[in-house]
Amino acid sequence: MDMIKEAIMEWLKEILVGGIVSNLSGMFDSVNTQVGEIAGQIGMTPQGWNGNIFNMVRSLSETVILPIAGVILAFVMTLELIQLISDRNNLHDVDTWMFFKWIFKTACAILIVTNTWNIVMGIFDVAQSVVNNAAGVIISDTAIDISSVADNLSERLMEMDVGPLFGLWFQSLFIGMTMWALTICIFIIIYGRMIEIYLVTSVAPIPMATMANKEWGGMGQNYLRSLLALGFQAFLIIVCVGIYAVLIQTIAVDADVSTAIWTCMGYTVLLCLTLFKTSSMAKSIFNSH
Repeated sequence: MDMIKEAIMEWLKEILVGGIVSNLSGMFDSVNTQVGEIAGQIGMTPQGWNGNIFNMVRSLSETVILPIAGVILAFVMTLELIQLISDRNNLHDVDTWMFFKWIFKTACAILIVTNTWNIVMGIFDVAQSVVNNAAGVIISDTAIDISSVADNLSERLMEMDVGPLFGLWFQSLFIGMTMWALTICIFIIIYGRMIEIYLVTSVAPIPMATMANKEWGGMGQNYLRSLLALGFQAFLIIVCVGIYAVLIQTIAVDADVSTAIWTCMGYTVLLCLTLFKTSSMAKSIFNSH
């Protein structure tokens, strides 16, 4: 009877050990891939990330949004002229210099609107340069590798009882599913930022058309601040990944596989949370809303 019981327990151990080893094999591969691609993805300008989307957005902006911006510019500068004249004692104290001032401001406004894409892309070129320089300084190995704590894993697991083995199998299964969810979160953050950039830049001529007016200029100024926030959000993301790279290299190497994989998952969850915070943090820094 004891022999049958021992045979059944041995069979259960083999099943659980095989399941645990299978769950641990490649558990962090998807996360490693996504994290490893972050620097390359966020270090690209809008035209470099996807040229087809960039050309489509630029075409829409120039053919659909730019005429609307021209109407807004005409309205804003007409309002500016009316205010300049009415502020001078209802035409009783009119100087010719104010018309030259208005002509100069109008010319500057037209110059800004016609060069909107150069201004917008210039901001992202500067941000790209900062990100690439930062990546070269702080990015190191971001790959999670638990092979160092998994040497002779099958032999060590076979020494455990069925109860702890079942618990470890359930943990490895749960963490494996969690890591896939975290991979999707990282994908959404990185690709979502680029799509947001395309959406914001597609309407660029409209806020830029208000820059020359004192009352309406806040729209254009806030728009420029939002572009700076989007551009330098990439720098904050790089810093997050750099901190993550340092943390995962400090994981203690011991015989407790459960502790190692939970620690790895904890650091990855922390990375996702901080990546989500980078957007609001960048907007707060540049006072954008």
